Amino acid sequence: MNQQHSVTIDELGITISTGSIGRLANGSVTIRKGDTTLFVSATAAEELRSPDQDFFPLTVDYREKFAAAGRFPGSYFRREGKPSDKEIITSRLCDRPLRPLFPEGFLNEVQVIGLVLSADQSNDPDALMVTAASAALLCSDIPWNGPIAGIRLGRVGGQFVVNPTHEQMYESDLDLIYVGNEKDMMMIEGSADQISDADFVSALEYAHKAIQPLIRAQRELAAKIGKAKRTFPLVTVEPKALAICERVSAEGDQLQKAIFLESKAACKAELGETFDTRHVKMAFEKLQEKVYRNAIITSGKRADGRTPADLRKISCAIDVLPRVHGSALFQRGETQGLVLATLGTSKDAQEVDAITGGPKTRSFLLHYNFPPFSVGETGRFGMTSRRETGHGNLAERALLSVLPSEQDFPYSIRLVSEIMESNGSTSMASVCGGTLALMDAGVPIKLPVAGISCGLVTDEQGGKIVRHKVLTDIIGAEDHFGDMDFKICGTREGITAFQLDLKIHGLPIEIAKESIAQNKVAREAILGIMEKTMSTPRAELKEHTPRTHRLKIPSDKIGALIGPGGKNIKRITEYTGCQIDIDQDDSGWVTIFATDGEKLARAVNEVNLISAQIEMDKTYKGIVRSVKEFGVFVECLPGQEGLVHVSELADFRVNRVEDVCKLGDEIIVKCVGIDDKGRVRLSRRAAIAEKEGREYVPAPKPSFGDRPRGDRPERGERRHSRDRGPSPEGDQA
Repeated sequence: MNQQHSVTIDELGITISTGSIGRLANGSVTIRKGDTTLFVSATAAEELRSPDQDFFPLTVDYREKFAAAGRFPGSYFRREGKPSDKEIITSRLCDRPLRPLFPEGFLNEVQVIGLVLSADQSNDPDALMVTAASAALLCSDIPWNGPIAGIRLGRVGGQFVVNPTHEQMYESDLDLIYVGNEKDMMMIEGSADQISDADFVSALEYAHKAIQPLIRAQRELAAKIGKAKRTFPLVTVEPKALAICERVSAEGDQLQKAIFLESKAACKAELGETFDTRHVKMAFEKLQEKVYRNAIITSGKRADGRTPADLRKISCAIDVLPRVHGSALFQRGETQGLVLATLGTSKDAQEVDAITGGPKTRSFLLHYNFPPFSVGETGRFGMTSRRETGHGNLAERALLSVLPSEQDFPYSIRLVSEIMESNGSTSMASVCGGTLALMDAGVPIKLPVAGISCGLVTDEQGGKIVRHKVLTDIIGAEDHFGDMDFKICGTREGITAFQLDLKIHGLPIEIAKESIAQNKVAREAILGIMEKTMSTPRAELKEHTPRTHRLKIPSDKIGALIGPGGKNIKRITEYTGCQIDIDQDDSGWVTIFATDGEKLARAVNEVNLISAQIEMDKTYKGIVRSVKEFGVFVECLPGQEGLVHVSELADFRVNRVEDVCKLGDEIIVKCVGIDDKGRVRLSRRAAIAEKEGREYVPAPKPSFGDRPRGDRPERGERRHSRDRGPSPEGDQA
């Protein structure tokens, strides 16, 4: 879509345009890569929501439209409904780097909306969303300290690939969403297949260089637009109110709620009735922040008495609940996660719309629940929040790379993390608890995974960081008053997932390296504690877990297993009560799921019968499929028949086949011959003799002289009785 103003980044194949559509928004752009097109708008409210508003309402919404892929929505109403997990996660990863770059005190509501207009099923628009949102804000009159840019970085065959296609991502051992500005990184999120710390750092450095053309292009586009930034009234702390609150709080022993009330009264007395009550709350917030940060920066002492590198006390337990397939309880300080594992069949896998391409099913799910009681509060319960979706996705990605392949372990797997107590890093508790629950369920994971979050407190002078402390295992208050939440998960072999959130305007790479190294030390300590509880997966599945068996049949027998119209496979599933899945690659692999061992054995036997061949001297229980004068055809194995001659039906003379068996009867037969064309001769006589323990003597081959003539007339008589039309004599007469 060509608009009035455009810039193209040739090395990345990306074009950003503006000026023709969405012109009533404060700023709007379209961004295109390949045939994937994304529209993003940025709009700011003219006024605050209310006079006493004291927070910044930023909303980022990313939506994928079915029309972009030339499809109809699958719902009853044929219209897009609630956002998918991918849409929520993309919205969150765009929100996080935008938020800290708005001016302090700017509280007007800002809404950023992204709409996928076309999708080529190859280039994913999620990585384009951040760059487009940055461009829309930069080209608008909304005050914002950008630009930033984002890319996806993969690694295929040891080589980094910027914005890889979906096909390339199948081969990649890295999925990194990197967002940064000209100097530093702003946000990262993604997963990896146990890459080393050194490779992770190299990926960050490579990605930072790769985003620079996008940043330059945005500045070029903004210069073409030339829109000046508006001046909005900022809500900041009144210096006099801050000084009064600081004086009052200094007179008390500690910052408590009572001091807040005293500060409010003092401000009212000294500043009069017209003072803004929000200033007291903001002043109190700044004083708390100052106390927390100064103690850490100056003395290295944290609020709970730990040093910057200390972990809180950790305890683990497995098999904590009956009947469930796997369970674990992980506790770190006042953070507690109860994780339940459930194993299901392939039908339990989640189908994904995949409007923009990528996998269409998910056979591993991790659902994270954060009830209000976990922080001692009341609140909304029962609906999944964006935060719960995002935290669950991070923990899911952390464990995905250590799961066995679906060929080796054909179960669908679901983990549910119920947060029972929360004081920092509950998503990382979900990772640790999830690992233990998987092992307790008997899932043969490659290696245990642990995760921990590192925080940061900085001292800035002149816009530069002059002092800093990296904090291991941050609690809720350190997350609130600190500058960073850097989560990294991994095994002893390498990193499996990561996520970085900042409240400052960028994280220098050197501090990032320090955080990565400090995180690794903490992860390995946690792994050591977890391994004392359970070091390897359970050898056997638990009693109530569904049973499964995987076997291979000749590919030319797949049709026989399915049967005409699926008749045969339906019969087997109804007879055994099992689920039977056939791999779609025509390899012949069959997976059977059953609720108990007896049903599984029955189904395995039925499938084996499909692939078996009728063998010489073996006895079968077959079904009469066809009745002829000379004998019957009996189906011994599915789709495999043989002939029982009338002379082999019984030990006595059989005049009519129907005297012994009828169509559909079940009889026992024995294979007594297979000719060079594969035709099978069966004998009921032989099977009966074998059952009774006596010798079987083949019946002599019947001859015409031995057959009864009955009441048939002599040949001469029959000749004259035929009615074949007038004879020649008759014509002459």
